[in-house]
Amino acid sequence: MAIVTNLDVMMAKRKVSLKELADRIGISNTNLSLLKTGKVQGVRYKTLDAICRELDCQPGDILEYRPGEEEEEAGGD
Repeated sequence: MAIVTNLDVMMAKRKVSLKELADRIGISNTNLSLLKTGKVQGVRYKTLDAICRELDCQPGDILEYRPGEEEEEAGGD
């Protein structure tokens, strides 16, 4: 997918564990882990808002658009 997540980078910068952030924003460790690894098709604005509030960041610090990512994942040129 052309949208990639940098949630792990922001969590490391803020020295926050997956469990700690999941507890703070009220979602399961599993769902946050899936979001962190980019294995979700979407994220609710409410969840994104909570993450940004807890990590003191902007959505663009967490989500990044990388044109051409879809072709690379599919093995294209």
